Amino acid sequence: MHPTQEKLIARARDFFAEVKNLTPGKELEERLNKSWGPGTPIYEDLCAYIREGFEQNQGWVATDELDGARYRRSIICKPCPENLYYSITTVYMESDEVFAGQYHQHPYGEINCVVQLDQTAELKGMNGWQGAGWTSPGPGTHHYPEVRGGRLVALFFLPAGRISYEATPDMPQPIAI
Repeated sequence: MHPTQEKLIARARDFFAEVKNLTPGKELEERLNKSWGPGTPIYEDLCAYIREGFEQNQGWVATDELDGARYRRSIICKPCPENLYYSITTVYMESDEVFAGQYHQHPYGEINCVVQLDQTAELKGMNGWQGAGWTSPGPGTHHYPEVRGGRLVALFFLPAGRISYEATPDMPQPIAI
């Protein structure tokens, strides 16, 4: 494991300790952007480690191609007791126009730290477009991950590592997203 990757995991564990009893969804997204958003130590550290790993091509940030070089993913750490059973994954997406990735569902929700590599890049969450900051789709939600305006890495945390690729766009969303 690369030393920067080890630093990222350690800092993510600090974050997990802060959110361990919170449920992904709109309320958590608002709280994340207010309490742990751009300019806060945890957010800035997570972004710095991702940027360092990516820009120095350390071989652990979003290395597995899903749709060529513009859409890649890497599992950084599987759920474990030290992570309070969150998994840690990176997804790199790049597009000036809107680009959609693989449709998926969040059985237990998801927490995304949006790491901009270009200041104009945005990730579309369940509550709209987000530049620097966080998105947090609630349990049962499903969508295409979408990017526009440049390059970013979505550093995402899944409770119990749960994600499903069996959802379809015609399925209804949960009542509370």
